Amino acid sequence: MRSSRPLALAALAVALAGGLAGCQRAPTPDAGAAHADQAAAPDAGATEAVSGIDLAGIDKSVRPGDDFNAYANGTWEKNTKIPDDRSSTGAFVAVFELAEKRTAELIQGLEKTDPAAGSDARRIADYYAAYMDEAGIEQRGLAPLQPVLDEVGAIDSVAALSRYIGGSVRADTDPLNYTHFHTDNLLGVFVARGLEGPPRNVATLMQGGLGMPDREYYLSGAEAMANNRKAYRAYIAAVLGQAGTADAEAKARAIFDLEMKIARVHASVVDSQDVHKGNNPWDVASLAHKAPGIDWKAFLDAAGLSGEKTIVAWQPDAIRGLSALVASEPLAVWKDYLRFHALDHSAALLPKAFADLHFGFHGKTLQGTPQQQDRWKRAVASTSKALGDAVGKRYAERYFPPSSKAQVEQMVHNILAAFRDGVDQLDWMTPETKKIAKAKAATMRVSVGYPDAWRDYSALEIRRDDPLGNALRAEEREYRHQLSKLGKDIDPGEWWMTPQTVNAIQLPLQNAMNFPAAILEAPFFDPKADPAANYGAIGAVIGHEISHGFDNTGAEFGADGQLHNWWTPEDSAHFKAAADRLVKQYDAYEPLPGLHINGEQTLGENIADVSGLQAAYRAWRASLGGKEAPVIDGLTGDQRFFLAYGQAWRTKMREPTLRARVIGDGHAPGPYRALTVRNIDPWYAAFDVEKGQALYLDAGDRVRIW
Repeated sequence: MRSSRPLALAALAVALAGGLAGCQRAPTPDAGAAHADQAAAPDAGATEAVSGIDLAGIDKSVRPGDDFNAYANGTWEKNTKIPDDRSSTGAFVAVFELAEKRTAELIQGLEKTDPAAGSDARRIADYYAAYMDEAGIEQRGLAPLQPVLDEVGAIDSVAALSRYIGGSVRADTDPLNYTHFHTDNLLGVFVARGLEGPPRNVATLMQGGLGMPDREYYLSGAEAMANNRKAYRAYIAAVLGQAGTADAEAKARAIFDLEMKIARVHASVVDSQDVHKGNNPWDVASLAHKAPGIDWKAFLDAAGLSGEKTIVAWQPDAIRGLSALVASEPLAVWKDYLRFHALDHSAALLPKAFADLHFGFHGKTLQGTPQQQDRWKRAVASTSKALGDAVGKRYAERYFPPSSKAQVEQMVHNILAAFRDGVDQLDWMTPETKKIAKAKAATMRVSVGYPDAWRDYSALEIRRDDPLGNALRAEEREYRHQLSKLGKDIDPGEWWMTPQTVNAIQLPLQNAMNFPAAILEAPFFDPKADPAANYGAIGAVIGHEISHGFDNTGAEFGADGQLHNWWTPEDSAHFKAAADRLVKQYDAYEPLPGLHINGEQTLGENIADVSGLQAAYRAWRASLGGKEAPVIDGLTGDQRFFLAYGQAWRTKMREPTLRARVIGDGHAPGPYRALTVRNIDPWYAAFDVEKGQALYLDAGDRVRIW
């Protein structure tokens, strides 16, 4: 399932790459690490310190100044195979693998305790057991989905179609993607504080309706995209045929043609990132005039939104276009479209033939993954999604000790202080703008590990013999939870990720950050490792999240979470000029022949990378109290800091996955994020980077925004 939200509403720190891998520490290499012969001898206690660097993964045949990613990770990349059931592997996956294993142990262990009926433990155990009941799923066939298919079959008018579309709307709560909503939902709803006005929650409508990851999959002339389109048409026909649909081939062509029309009205990723283009409060009474086609009364009643006076249209032209298609396209095609998407959405919990077809297209074709994951992994992921806080509470209690929470909170405190100090040192920013920026950083809410309050799942029915029903009821429950926030004051402590999530997030509308427990593990955070590595890895992630509050989107929000311009014209012009240089820097990177990174699309993340790394370095240096860090494993402190950063972004991706990342993601692929170091002055001295080397930038060309 793919979903999205405007970047202004939740700027993501790090995108989880699928796959499994680990970083192994190796014995100290022989002489050859840069600067090893120039550094002071380590002190007596340093011999016991852990460097936190994967020494064996370094490729010393590459000069750091020519390709820092290849230097930091080249040997690792040569020796690493992407697991057959993953689309990529890398440092994030090392942490994900640990979280997956721990979550599986928690979930599977509950079955042995025979938890009490009605308890969250019972819900978790029953959800997982139902998902794993392959024999029962085969025996039930399409019967669990039949009520949905019957509802689609009964559609006999535009009003009925609008009612069905409204009734199938679900809440957008997944921050990993942000171009369109669930594949089977023509529209999605995001509930959060309005961009302007009182700090109350409002509903935002999002574009949706595409079965492939992004509109470019439909519109691009690239050969790879043409092949995907051909495979998608075949997949639609195969799913319909498996379900016994007559004339499956002809209906598949009509469904695909409808999705092409949907893609043509979709807003691009770059436009979807623009808070000003998305800030469109529409009076509900004017919807029929602003976006004719959908029977909006029927839609709103079914969606539970009939009581709202105002709804925000994030992609207004797309919503107009989608609404028009509801009225203009044949009802029979819409019904076939909805039938297919109901089957596609539920495929994992239908008989094996459907699950295999689903993986064949979404996994093999779109991601290049040759082998489907073991069922227990899919069951763990689904259980964790449906009962996120119930699983997360147990995860945090067992695996995230108070000592780690305190250590990370101290790092956050130090990096926030370093960020504020960095603002003071900016020679281009006016005192007025500096004052407001520092006040925003000072009031930023930091939540580490887990939320202060947990979700209540007592109203969620989980049955041991109804795996598909469990998943659909969990989605419905989440939607109702989000609707319950409408019109209420925002909760500044609300979390958007569960503790078992390997990720982090910045929330401009709350002026807050969440750092889930699961990401606070080696190689990002190791309480036994030298501080240089911790600051270079998790410290840069923390700095990244802080900086998202001041990137090209976050900088438009004040400390109160409200959208307003707090920049002087002169400061704004300087910020834009620096951002434009960063856009050009990333535009030049070419991950695949003819496919360049879009520097505008990835700008917010790139700003956060540069500024976050700068703040983490400054905080680490301040933590030394004026002393030099010891040499460990033949590496100076600065070298360990930057190597930890580079190795945190080590990534190996299958070509279709890499292509999808470049086309539709707001983040540059990991190997290019590792090159952020070329904008940081101390990196040059740490690795003797000289003019003429590929990554060298003259001092005036190095981008520094904060």
